[in-house]
Amino acid sequence: MEILFSENAEKELDDMDEQLRQMFIKHIEKLMIVPPRRHMRFGMPFNVESVTKQARMIYQIEEDTFYILRCFKNHKEYEKWYKSFK
Repeated sequence: MEILFSENAEKELDDMDEQLRQMFIKHIEKLMIVPPRRHMRFGMPFNVESVTKQARMIYQIEEDTFYILRCFKNHKEYEKWYKSFK
C-alpha cells in the first residue's frame, strides 16, 4: 500500500515535536495493516483516527493508496477545521 501526504499534513507533521510525530507515524503503520475506517459525521468523505486524547489524523483510503490529509496536534485545531464543514 502506498502512503501519500497532503501539503497540509506534511507541514503539520514538520511543526510537531519528535515524540508526537513518531506517534502519528506508528498510527499510520497500524492503520495500513488493519484500517478501522471510522468515518466522520455529516456525510464527510474522510476517516478520522485518534492518535492521543487530543491529536487527530484525517485520512482517506482509495484502492491501494493511503492519503493522509491532516494531522492535528490538539482537539482545538481539529474542532475548528471540523466545524468549517457544518
